[in-house]
Amino acid sequence: MTLYYTLVFMLLMAEMALFMLLIVPLPFTIKRRLFTFISESPVVAKVQYWMKITFVFILILFIDSVNRVYRVQVELALATEKQNSGAAVMGHERLEVQARKFYSQRNMYLCGFTLFLSLILNRTYVMILEVMRLEDKVRGFEGTKGDAKQSEKLAVAGDAGEIARLKKKLEEKDRDIETLKKQSAGLHKSYDELSDHAGLHKSYDELSDQYAKTQPQGDKKAQ
Repeated sequence: MTLYYTLVFMLLMAEMALFMLLIVPLPFTIKRRLFTFISESPVVAKVQYWMKITFVFILILFIDSVNRVYRVQVELALATEKQNSGAAVMGHERLEVQARKFYSQRNMYLCGFTLFLSLILNRTYVMILEVMRLEDKVRGFEGTKGDAKQSEKLAVAGDAGEIARLKKKLEEKDRDIETLKKQSAGLHKSYDELSDHAGLHKSYDELSDQYAKTQPQGDKKAQ
């Protein structure tokens, strides 16, 4: 296999391991902490972001492998037709076409199963999270709820890394608000300085007028 198909195979193995981790029976408290960690961890959010980009490339590989399978099927059908019509077809040529068909189908199944399992993982995560929320509510009604803080985190938990993304957006909004406050304070300060400057000019003009009025008439004519 080429390098990128080897990476796709490794990703498929990782998805299978993660799926087994999700469905393995664990105590409720441990599973609750695990799911709240997945929802709050910024590392998981970054991994999920890059995984989305990776799955786009895998989808491209899947489409390419389907196209290759189709072309090999057409080529194999033409070779079979030539053989049936009596034309000479070399054995190694037919084996080469069969080998390319096998490799193309292998790559198609590999990429297809990887994409399909990613959808199953996402749906399984959501379903288990909903079941845990309902179980936590039942424990609350029965009066057996233990950690209220963890229950609150579980209640607001969403997709993997969702809380971390929302916290990051909230921090960005807070930084924007602080920047706007600083800009507003700077503008207010500049306005006060301009107001003081205008007030000084007005006071100077008033004093000049008063001084001019107090001057004798003769001095004005002399001027």
